[in-house]
Formats: sequence, C-alpha cells, structure tokens
Amino acid sequence: MEFLEDSQNLVILGIGNDMRADDGLGSLIARKLMNLLRDNKHVKVYDAGTVPENFTGAIKEDNPSHIIIIDAVKMDEKPGYIRLIAKEEIANYGLSTHALPLSFLIRYLDSISTAQILLLGIQPKNLDLNNEISVEVEKSIFYLLKLFDHLITFLKL
Repeated sequence: MEFLEDSQNLVILGIGNDMRADDGLGSLIARKLMNLLRDNKHVKVYDAGTVPENFTGAIKEDNPSHIIIIDAVKMDEKPGYIRLIAKEEIANYGLSTHALPLSFLIRYLDSISTAQILLLGIQPKNLDLNNEISVEVEKSIFYLLKLFDHLITFLKL
C-alpha cells in the first residue's frame, strides 16, 4: 500500500456503532487489530465507537505520521466492497450514522497533526438495530485483518 511506504508511526481509528449491524465494522476491526498488534510500538489502534472526537487528544499525543480511519461508508456498491478514500474525497460519499461528520473530524485532525490521513470504507449491507454483521461484510473484515497483518510485517512497522 503506497500510502504507508514512509510511515513511521501509524494510528488506526475504528469507528462504528455495534448496535447497528454492519455499522459496527470499524469498531470490530479495531478491537481485533488491538489484539493482533498489541506488542507493536509503531502502530496504535483505537476503537472510537460512535465518538471518534473523544480520541483526538490521544492521537495528537501519539504524533502519528499516518492515520487510517475505518468506517462503514455508503458507496452504492455491493455489500462488503472496500474502498480507500482520500481525505479530499470524503464529501463525495454517504458516511455512516455518527453524530460528528467525518469531514469535521478529519479537518480537526489536520489542524492538530501533520499526519497523512486515509479513510478505509466498507459498503454496509444492513444498518438495522440489533442485527449481526452481514456475511459479506464479515468476509471483508477477515480479508482486511490478514492484509493489515501482512502490510505491517512487510513495511516493518
């Protein structure tokens, strides 16, 4: 992944509402990555749930070179579709159901950090209350976990 080639300190911010089926995917990925990367000193993972703004102080303190935000994004694609979205493109997509729009969060992160920022969006299938994550999104989560593991090893983060 070209975005991470010169990364020295990576922050991964998972966003999502576990009560709304596929909307919880960012949080679920973050929790799994926390376990997978718990001994890595160059990668910090946060499960921000529905309040990513509460993690901006910790992110500022981490002083990352790169930030990857993971969230459900409505892209009019098949469920489970994964897209890397540059921060300049975020306004073009319908983002999931959080109080603070991600465009505001990213603008604030830009103001407190020099980090490069990327949104990793996954097309949700179901955002209903109290439903489990769809099979399609579950497959994408599994794929991304393997990809992150390989990338971080390959890039020696």
